[in-house]
Formats: sequence, structure tokens, C-alpha cells
Amino acid sequence: MTADRVPPPGDRPTGVAYEQARAAETAQASEGGQAKPYDPLKLCVYATVALLAWLFGAWAVLGFAALGFAGYWRARRAGLTRSKCYLRDTRLVLAYLGLVALAAATALVLPHLPR
Repeated sequence: MTADRVPPPGDRPTGVAYEQARAAETAQASEGGQAKPYDPLKLCVYATVALLAWLFGAWAVLGFAALGFAGYWRARRAGLTRSKCYLRDTRLVLAYLGLVALAAATALVLPHLPR
């Protein structure tokens, strides 16, 4: 969308994905129209998280779930209601991360309970 075709304020899309797409469009225009090659950084991040979970087990799962929960909690309080996460609604993401943290905490505590 170019500056000469800006929709009226009520018709403008909003959200994180839209803002990131606009920023990328602006950056590409400022670089003379040269598109950057795709950087598969997410794949490296996924492999690192999997390695940490393999090495540290439930402790890593609990840590990442707590970190994610805190991040989404802060973002929700700042006004984010839709996420790029597969679950989309930040309330669902918070519930999911809470359940993951609860499962990890349970896995850490259960072996230490008397039988």
C-alpha cells in the first residue's frame, strides 16, 4: 500500500503482523527495492530451545513457559489481544503457557513425593 492510497482511519488494518509488514515495506523501499533473502533464524532458535529442553529437561520447559507467560502477560497488559502465535488470542496463549508450566512443575515435584 502506498502513501497515495491510504485507507480512511476506520478502515485501516491493525495488529502486530500488519505493523511488521508495513515496517518491512518501508525498509525495502528505503533500500532501493532490493529484497533481502529469507533468514531462517526461527529454525536456529527452535533447535536451540530443543537442545536446552533435552539437556535440562523439565527445568528448561518450566523456564521457557514462565518466560513466555511473563512476556505475553506484559504484552496483553500493554494492549495486545491478537498474536502471531498459532492460538492467536493472547488469553489462549496465556492459558497454554500456564498449563505447560504446571505440567513441568508437576514433573519436577512428583518424583519427590512419598508413595
